[in-house]
Amino acid sequence: MKRTAPGFPALAPGRASAAGGLPAAVDPSAASFRVLALQVRAMGLLDRRPGYYRVKITLTVFAFFAGWALFVMVGDSWAILAVAPLVGMMFTQLGFIGHDAGHNQVFGTRQRNRLLGLVAGNALIGLSFGWWVPKHNAHHAHPNEMGRDPDIGEGSALPSSDAPGDGRGPLASWLARRQAPLFFPLMLLRSCGMHVLGIRRLLRRRDRTAAVEASLILLHAALYLTVVLWVLSPLRALAFVAVQQAVFSLYLGISFAPNHKGMPIIESAAAAGFARRQVVTARNIRGGRFTTLMLGGLNYQIEHHLFPSMPRPNLRRVQGLVRDFCAATDLGYSEESFVESFRQIMCHLSDAGAAASRRPD
Repeated sequence: MKRTAPGFPALAPGRASAAGGLPAAVDPSAASFRVLALQVRAMGLLDRRPGYYRVKITLTVFAFFAGWALFVMVGDSWAILAVAPLVGMMFTQLGFIGHDAGHNQVFGTRQRNRLLGLVAGNALIGLSFGWWVPKHNAHHAHPNEMGRDPDIGEGSALPSSDAPGDGRGPLASWLARRQAPLFFPLMLLRSCGMHVLGIRRLLRRRDRTAAVEASLILLHAALYLTVVLWVLSPLRALAFVAVQQAVFSLYLGISFAPNHKGMPIIESAAAAGFARRQVVTARNIRGGRFTTLMLGGLNYQIEHHLFPSMPRPNLRRVQGLVRDFCAATDLGYSEESFVESFRQIMCHLSDAGAAASRRPD
């Protein structure tokens, strides 16, 4: 399935390059985006929404602890496996709060956003906020750019579907050929990979910040395992942890995968303006308030990439302006249903797997 970004010449399936595009300095979308950005700021759409986030954070934390209260009430029974998905889903919802904090959407100061991120990420779900923020910032700076976007390299469920085959080991080559059928099964391991990568980064550091983060993760692990093993027998505890973490991983994966997977891969963004890079590599998910709730606002991916510090509830309000901007600058505007986005992803992965199979080992 060939994916060619507007303003980029066609390359191999699933790829696009800025090499033949207009230089960023004369990219017509650059001047238009500056006008749009000034309009958005004048409308107050970049202003913080403290009332929204007070309610959102309170309800999310309440639901999180309500899930654990239900866990204790059900007790040492196999019915506990019906509670595990609820707890897993609340882990992901807390992850969305951490995502917003990482973009400084919640509070007016970086320090308060970081504190929220440490509580939501390290303490409540056990993921390193300090590892995730620079990784995610690199993704925003270089979306779908080979060698610079960590989401198509480190931390991916699979080797990049568009990565060159040279130098691959046997396991990576085998995975690349079978990435379509393995996409959802390997997504179940996403949280494990994030835990490992975050802990590895903390172990490489020797500063006070890393010590604070590590302490919060250890506190999370101690409380999590104490509660689970206090309530459940070892076998049921193992089953609960497996199901809860699998649901957390899958929910997280299906929330992030539609955003960029199967969209054009850029080999070099040096010749493209900021707006062009952000728009042509992103995909929105069509839907209403329920979709926004379930996907943590990530369904407005184009708007989020153009204005990453914009509070979540304002993304819907800026969508009409962004649509008009994309139409006027001929950037295109990819918006699909949730099901259609995954159909496109699976077609893309099937084509990339077939291409990998044709490469000599």
